[in-house]
Amino acid sequence: MEEFYAISLFLFVLFLLLGSGVWVGLALMGVAWVGMELFTSRPVGDTMITTIWASSSSWTLTALPLFIWMGEILFRTRLSEDMFRGLSPWLAKLPGGLVHTNIVGCTVFAAVSGSSAATLTTVGKMSIPELRARDYPEQIVIGTLAGAATLGLMIPPSLALIVYGVTVNESITQLFFAGVFPGLCLALMFMGYVAIYAKISKTWNPSQETGMSFAEKLSNSRFLIPVLCLIFVVIGSMYGGYATATEAAAIGVIGSLALAAGQRSLNWNTFTESLMGATRTSAMIALILAGAAFLKLAMGFTGLPRALADGIATMELSRFELLMILMVFYIILGMFLDGISSVVLTMAVVEPMVREAGIDLIWFGIFVVVVVEMAQITPPIGFNLFVLQGMTEHEMGYITRAAFPMFMIMVLMCFILIWFPDIAMWLPDTMRQAP
Repeated sequence: MEEFYAISLFLFVLFLLLGSGVWVGLALMGVAWVGMELFTSRPVGDTMITTIWASSSSWTLTALPLFIWMGEILFRTRLSEDMFRGLSPWLAKLPGGLVHTNIVGCTVFAAVSGSSAATLTTVGKMSIPELRARDYPEQIVIGTLAGAATLGLMIPPSLALIVYGVTVNESITQLFFAGVFPGLCLALMFMGYVAIYAKISKTWNPSQETGMSFAEKLSNSRFLIPVLCLIFVVIGSMYGGYATATEAAAIGVIGSLALAAGQRSLNWNTFTESLMGATRTSAMIALILAGAAFLKLAMGFTGLPRALADGIATMELSRFELLMILMVFYIILGMFLDGISSVVLTMAVVEPMVREAGIDLIWFGIFVVVVVEMAQITPPIGFNLFVLQGMTEHEMGYITRAAFPMFMIMVLMCFILIWFPDIAMWLPDTMRQAP
């Protein structure tokens, strides 16, 4: 009964603070403060200061602002135009045509950005006008863009995986390894849906592309070379064991600056704007992580996570049943919070349950990221929906309906991960065994 009162109090204070407009990080600190005051005799102020400093001074966390800055720099280059020119000749003849540029373009940019919003904006600002001009169905254009942009949370260097790794104290590099194949699998599932839609839809009648010779396709592909080289250097340096995630992020910043300079889109304004954009985003995430660390400590003192884990254990839920409950829980939570906030808010309670059930935390990180990807396209607080509304001026209901098939594909991906866990674990297990 005491655990019930504690949970009720924590939830009441949390939703009171969030509903009043307090920042998520400060709301988490407020909940932790109340819990410490009511359920422990420890000095709250000293504990909070120590915990916030310890969470903020992590060397692993330095990868976060660097990867964010890399994405901010590339966001201000001509990358979207170059990607469309390089990809469109190869994708035009596939079933579904140039709609695949949304998915492949998001996949490519996700590999150098790590941010869903940056991926959506960069690819969308070029692909939407081009696809509209060719009379592709508006609903499939918007839907695929909304869904594929969430790959920025999955494909390395994923900001969500960095935050998850710091929160549960797991290797970020191993999480990056684990995110590769699920991210590519999800992209292929999106492309498969587009191909099927193009075959069965009665409204599919885009204008035909003029044919290109193989030499012309190769010529256009030169626009992809710089960004593919950047992906190879950043991701390859980690997979080859030559650099940690933080070192690879530093390499990525230097490479993105060089790429922007080579495109002549790097000037003092773009440099300072990218730096300030990265600073704002990094500060926001760091505040959330600091609040989550304090909340995790407060939860530990109250004994609530262990009590809940023991309670779940007594219910004798199977691994599948536990994952289904958590999936529904995160989908509901994602309707009101962004993905990163959902992860850091819940890990203090969820992590002991997952460990108790014997679930690998690397695999669970990929599972959680797939679920919180759905938060980007679920109303009323789906961030990708708001970005698309600003870009297309459609009603929120229209955009939500367009994105719904992508949501269902992500649900299917969760089941695929449960049935075939090696999709996520094969690469990190292989890299662990490598000499």
